[in-house]
Amino acid sequence: MTELITVVTAVHAPSAVHLADAYASLLGQEMPDGWDWQWVIQEDGETGDVAPYVPDDSRISFGQGRRGRAAMARTVGLSRADGRFVKVLDADDMLAPGALARDLQALTDDPSLGWATCRVLDYLPDGSTVGFDEDPPQGPIERGTVLRYWQEHDYRAQVHPATLCVRRELLLALGGWMALPASEDTGLLMALSAVSRGWFSADTGLLYRKWPGQVTSQPSHADEAERQARFAVVEARALALASLGGWRFGGV
Repeated sequence: MTELITVVTAVHAPSAVHLADAYASLLGQEMPDGWDWQWVIQEDGETGDVAPYVPDDSRISFGQGRRGRAAMARTVGLSRADGRFVKVLDADDMLAPGALARDLQALTDDPSLGWATCRVLDYLPDGSTVGFDEDPPQGPIERGTVLRYWQEHDYRAQVHPATLCVRRELLLALGGWMALPASEDTGLLMALSAVSRGWFSADTGLLYRKWPGQVTSQPSHADEAERQARFAVVEARALALASLGGWRFGGV
């Protein structure tokens, strides 16, 4: 029997054109024996502008729903997730070769790990890439480490939340992605750090596309009042979870 890893993608009309590149990166994944991927694509909205870009593949499940931004779309998409593990992939990003296999190896080799993440490269409009020079070393990330780094570095994460792969039951226990207008994946990462150990792979696992239409490039994303509010609730939630002494994934 084939086991599944579910890749969840929220998409809206402006980013739909990039689904072809995301799909090509999925097709390029060499999966471990006995494993395959399922791609859950959830439109943030109910337009006719996204469906034409959804590839014809039996492993793909496409859904639509009321607009609520990426957090809502991804969480609604979980209703169709059949995998033991859930990998997030933004519609405009691409997986690097071997990304899914490395996630699966880390999480199946060590049941105490709740999540995995990896090195990311910004993918610029001219096709060049830029890396991050403060990645942690490859290996386990102890509970609370990412949260403390984030708090001590002006709320900038040590690892990229867009690369997360999470055990499905842990993702559901935490309520999916935070209901925020942005930084919903950072909210999930900090909650995961508060309750479980993770893994960092030093191999590049994601190409993070930089382009004018991406949500994080919009002026509203940089609004300081909203940023402070987003991160205040992200931090409060993570600290509340950390204070619940009996709530630990994997007993570590």
